[in-house]
Amino acid sequence: MPKKERKRLQVVISEEQDALLTRTAYELSSPERLISKSEVVRLAIEKIARELGEGEHLDEYRSLLESEDVADEQG
Repeated sequence: MPKKERKRLQVVISEEQDALLTRTAYELSSPERLISKSEVVRLAIEKIARELGEGEHLDEYRSLLESEDVADEQG
């Protein structure tokens, strides 16, 4: 069975954000299954999209995006 085609996205993250990804992947992993940082990112995307679709946490996400820690550095 062929692999799913996936789009690649490159983003620049801070060392603190990378550490959060690493810690989250470690916490979600088990002896039977290691979770990658990419899987954590995909999980976060799904979770945020689901919550926004249900109208949850809009203001919270907007305020997070306005903070310097999360804002796009290209902006």
